[in-house]
Amino acid sequence: MYRIIAVCTGNICRSPMAERMLARALQEAGLGGEVSVDSAGTTGWELGRPIDQRAGQRLEQSGLSALDHRARKFEASWYDERDLILALDVDHYDQLRNGAPHDAARDKVRLWRSFDPAVSHLGPADQGIYDPWFGEASDFDASWQMIDAALKGIIEFVRKELDAR
Repeated sequence: MYRIIAVCTGNICRSPMAERMLARALQEAGLGGEVSVDSAGTTGWELGRPIDQRAGQRLEQSGLSALDHRARKFEASWYDERDLILALDVDHYDQLRNGAPHDAARDKVRLWRSFDPAVSHLGPADQGIYDPWFGEASDFDASWQMIDAALKGIIEFVRKELDAR
C-alpha cells in the first residue's frame, strides 16, 4: 500500500479537506485499493476536535463527508511509514522538512501545490494554501479550488511511483 498524508496546522480545515478530496480522486482513478490517504496537523492545538464546520460544509457540497474526522498531530514515526508527505502551506513544509530524521524522509515532504501546473514552476513561498480558518465561506472555497487544482498532478506522480515499485 502506498501511503500519503496531508498536513496543515491544526488538522481541522485544509488537511482533512485535502485528505477526502484526494481519496475520492484516487478512487475515481482506479487507485483506491493501492493508495491510502490520511491527514494530521503540525500542532496539537485542535487535537481530537472534529473538522471545522465550514470545511465540512464545503466537503458536503461536493458529496464528501468528514463527520468521522478527529484532529491529530503528525508523529515522527510517520516519516518512515508514509511514502508521500504533502504540506499544505510553506510553514508546514519547512517544519516537516526540518523535523525529518534523515534525507530520505526529508525527500518525501512536498508542498501540495507543487503538483498544480499553474504554480509548480514557482518556489515554495508561492505554493502555499493560506489558512481559511480566519476567513469565511469564500476562503474555504478558495482552499478547495487550490487543493483541487493539484489533484491530477498528485495522481500522475503516484501512478509513476507505483509503476516504479
